Amino acid sequence: MQAFVTDHRCDVAVLHLKGELDAETAEKLRITLAELLERQVPRIVVDLTDLKFCDSIGLSAFITSKQVITARGGWLSFAGSTPFLTRLLETVGLSRYFAIFPEVEDAIAASQL
Repeated sequence: MQAFVTDHRCDVAVLHLKGELDAETAEKLRITLAELLERQVPRIVVDLTDLKFCDSIGLSAFITSKQVITARGGWLSFAGSTPFLTRLLETVGLSRYFAIFPEVEDAIAASQL
């Protein structure tokens, strides 16, 4: 899995993921999220457009990060989910826990409301 961050506005980071997120690559996600959690009020959009697979280890990294982010008054949302990931999030009940937007721009726009 590849992960890189771009900043949109001064307060929203977009975490772009590409490839497969599983037990072997989850540590890279945790490290990247830990860096983003150092921000005073983390506001993160996770771009899932190029993420082809995610297992329970990857999902747990998102859940743990969201708990920390929410406690700090920030938020974490998903954008560009593939049909596979959308089904996965719905099946495990996380579609009620995370905001999921069709596009990164939609998630950023929603943060301004």
